[in-house]
Amino acid sequence: MTALHVERQGAGPRVVLVHGFTQTGRSWGPIATDLGHDHEVVLVDAPGHGGSAAVRAGLTAGAALLGAAGGRATYVGYSMGGRLALHLALDRPDDVEALVLLGATAGIEDEEERAARRRSDEVWAGELEREGIDLFLRRWLAQPLFAGLPAAAADLGDRRRNTVDGLASSLRLAGTGSQVPRWDELPRLRMPVLVLAVSTTSASPRSAAGWPV
Repeated sequence: MTALHVERQGAGPRVVLVHGFTQTGRSWGPIATDLGHDHEVVLVDAPGHGGSAAVRAGLTAGAALLGAAGGRATYVGYSMGGRLALHLALDRPDDVEALVLLGATAGIEDEEERAARRRSDEVWAGELEREGIDLFLRRWLAQPLFAGLPAAAADLGDRRRNTVDGLASSLRLAGTGSQVPRWDELPRLRMPVLVLAVSTTSASPRSAAGWPV
């Protein structure tokens, strides 16, 4: 099985940070630095991103790769990264000491809405393949969800380390439209879980509190 790219810093109890779509592990920036004062911080590049750009995996396979990369730890995931961490907690709970989910979901329950999201993800993937990384990132970050996001928080330089093929595969294989709803399984979680929502007015947690987009 292909391994995910990781970077590590600090020492202490292990915490694994899992980024959102179009980011990389380095997007956690000051959060990782702060945690590294008293934790072992594992920064994972998710399938299709950064140093894992060549890895092709959906959420189930991606979660298995995440667990292999991070080991037993507290997992913190944002958006796509949160969905990967949630799948890991449900599929391999012994790997997850505690779980923090930011702006993540257990899936779209309505089949028509889920199909519409798959079509939307396919449109985005097609535009990415036609137009390239730079134009795609400008359009992606122009969505209302990211309104008001400062340029520094957008971290375009790091996002440009991603590849067209890698991001397109992530949209198709691990987008919310491809996610099988797992709401009914949530009562099985026995580890401590913290769930945080992202306000559309603040767009990205990093813009308000140093979190990545």
